[in-house]
Amino acid sequence: MYTDKVMDHFENPRNVGEIADADGVGQVGNPTCGDIMKIYLKIDNDVITDIKFKTFGCGAAIATSSMVTEMAKGKTIEEALKLSNKAVAEALGGLPPKKMHCSNLAADALHAAIENYRDKQK
Repeated sequence: MYTDKVMDHFENPRNVGEIADADGVGQVGNPTCGDIMKIYLKIDNDVITDIKFKTFGCGAAIATSSMVTEMAKGKTIEEALKLSNKAVAEALGGLPPKKMHCSNLAADALHAAIENYRDKQK
C-alpha cells in the first residue's frame, strides 16, 4: 500500500519536535480524518535554517510532514512557498489516492508557518 520511502519517513521521521523561539509557526487540520500538523520555522536572511514538526495523524500524515521539512530546509521562503502537495507526494514515491489530502496538509502547514513569519515581520 505504501512505498518504502513513505514507510521510512513514518518509521524514522526527520525533524520531529518544536522550536521554542520559532520565527514562524503554522498549524492546519483536516476535520474529516482528524489529522493535525504543526510546523515550526527558524529563518535567517529569508532562508529556512531550521524546521520542525509535530503531527497527530496516520502514517501518511507523519511521512508527508517529515518529507516537507526535508524539502524546505535550506530553501529560501520563495522556494519553500512553491512546494506543493503534489511535489511532497512525488518525493515520497506516491501516496494512495485516499491519502493525498495528507500531502496537502503538509504543504499547507509549511505555507501557514511562512505566512505567520511574514505577519510578524510587518
